[in-house]
Amino acid sequence: MNTILSGIQSSGSLHIGNYFGALRQHIQMQEEGEAFYFIANYHSMTSIQNGEERLKNTIDIALDYLALGLDPTKCSFFVQSDVPQVTELSWILSNFTPVSRMEKAVAYKDKVSKGEKANVGLFTYPILMASDILIYNADLVPVGKDQKQHIEICRDLAGRFNNTYEDKLLKIPEEYTVESVAVVPGIDGRKMSKSYSNTIGIFDEGKELKKKVMSIETDSVPLDEPKDPESCNVFALIKLFADEEQQKEIADKYRAGGYGYGHAKNELLGMINEYFAEARERRKELAKDLDLVRDILNEGGKKARKRAEKVMKPIREVTSLYKNYRFSDD
Repeated sequence: MNTILSGIQSSGSLHIGNYFGALRQHIQMQEEGEAFYFIANYHSMTSIQNGEERLKNTIDIALDYLALGLDPTKCSFFVQSDVPQVTELSWILSNFTPVSRMEKAVAYKDKVSKGEKANVGLFTYPILMASDILIYNADLVPVGKDQKQHIEICRDLAGRFNNTYEDKLLKIPEEYTVESVAVVPGIDGRKMSKSYSNTIGIFDEGKELKKKVMSIETDSVPLDEPKDPESCNVFALIKLFADEEQQKEIADKYRAGGYGYGHAKNELLGMINEYFAEARERRKELAKDLDLVRDILNEGGKKARKRAEKVMKPIREVTSLYKNYRFSDD
């Protein structure tokens, strides 16, 4: 049975881009192997220093995952910082990492170019991510194409470590690129991202949801004229929710004329409401019993620590970090 590993940052509310790009696949894959899914609160420290904000985000993401169908009886669901072996391994691996390897990290350069502060945590992010993967002996790591380089770095570091000690102490994971939908556009047409403040939240509803949907940017083609659905941000989002028959029907309306962007936005609004209706109700019920949510995370943390310790023990021995030491008061 394959071990599946993935995580998501506790850096803000989850949006429909997160859902179609990652969460949906995570929930599907819990049926396909031994899955470890974690809330990456260590990683969130590269951009968030407020502890209360991080804690709130952590609980919110736990509620989101559980409401959307993650089953803690079918996977280990936990918080990253509940497994201290992760940072222990990260420090060890950092000593096998050439600075030049980190300088070539595309994600780091991309985030800095967008205005994020270039702290050391952001610079060494791929090492901690590699430790997240290697500490559980993961076989498969479902990631989007933008994370593929991080998996390559992970494989490289595991190989360097194993070669140094002439032993296969770290399992080298297989690349598993998630075949997700095309880039999910935000309300401004750019990729949906918290850093752009252009998201539609998975659990947005009522006036807040309607305001966001109605503010999706479109061109200025008049109501009566034909429109190109494939160049429209609204239609790109409709395709996430509509089946092939519905997509064709709406596309035909675009091309026929007399169908405005307001009509399309109303259809999208209805689809979002219907798609997430059951999950919204489950989330509201879960939010009434946060002790249950904490218990689920605690139990997942126990399972994860047990697996992580099996990996760390021989690594400590081979690096002589505690082997054959004697302590006395002399």
